[in-house]
Amino acid sequence: MNIVWYGQSCFKLQCKDTVLVTDPFDKKIGLKPPYGAADIVTISHDHYDHNNFEALKNNPFVVDGEGEFEIKKISIRGINSFHDNSEGKERGNNTIYIIEMEDLKICHLGDFGQEGFLNGQLEKIGHVDILFVPVGGTFTIDWKLASSIVNQIEPRIVIPMHYKVAGIKGDLLKLDKVDSFCKEYGVSEKDAVDKFSIKKKDLPQEETKAVIMKISGSV
Repeated sequence: MNIVWYGQSCFKLQCKDTVLVTDPFDKKIGLKPPYGAADIVTISHDHYDHNNFEALKNNPFVVDGEGEFEIKKISIRGINSFHDNSEGKERGNNTIYIIEMEDLKICHLGDFGQEGFLNGQLEKIGHVDILFVPVGGTFTIDWKLASSIVNQIEPRIVIPMHYKVAGIKGDLLKLDKVDSFCKEYGVSEKDAVDKFSIKKKDLPQEETKAVIMKISGSV
């Protein structure tokens, strides 16, 4: 599997000829939106920095909520959660996605804003190979809560998202940078990669490995 990041919570997951894009954003955030062809798009919630599926070509299948789906031999399960710590009263609902492709199990937390798991969410998530977790605070959990969530899920690989980067604008300037999360996991932004490629057999086994990614420019 090849993974690239476009900023915010938007990633491209590609195995062979199948492309899945998570949470594509609008250009209003200050970054270049993903464009090109995709087969599947997941939308964690209906905010402009997460729901711009119209930017993608190929009429992708859009998954935008709780439920179980299977598209092109890729299994996707949406788990309901909240965008805030007040059961959605401030920012609404959020969908956690469990994506199984190429023998890997990926968890994308979207704009998870709860201080902890509720209603059996952790059990529904289960074992995870790769976790995408927001760390920027303000609109989601911050790096400290993210670290606690990582410890509970115990993924083999964790990739931070939804934090302050160069070029971002508007309310998103309130986000924290990724440096504190990096220190927690003994990595540096200098180690950031353009693309992350992984196979099941190459997953770390002893402890969770943090991967920091650079922003890509297209799908």
